[in-house]
Amino acid sequence: MEIIVLVLVPLPLGLLVRSRTAGFVAYTALHAFVFTFQSVALVVGWVSGTGRSAFGPYPAADTGEVWAYGVVNLLVYAAGLALLVAGQRIGARRRARRSAVDVAPVA
Repeated sequence: MEIIVLVLVPLPLGLLVRSRTAGFVAYTALHAFVFTFQSVALVVGWVSGTGRSAFGPYPAADTGEVWAYGVVNLLVYAAGLALLVAGQRIGARRRARRSAVDVAPVA
């Protein structure tokens, strides 16, 4: 789920929102919701024992898998913020190019 948000949201959000703070807050709010939903879905599946377990057999969670889950999600979040900044830089360049005025000298 986080990967879907990573691919679809930060770059267009950066293009549309001028304020870096507003972009960070909007992306963080969306990412927090998706991360929480994804984590709850994984924990419920882990506790119920349905399908492939996310963290090893219940109740003995493999700490290595838990830390790996955290690190991967941190990297996904950082990549989203980087795409947001890239989108804002591209948007700023486009806006600057549109507002540039070509002044011809008067003879």
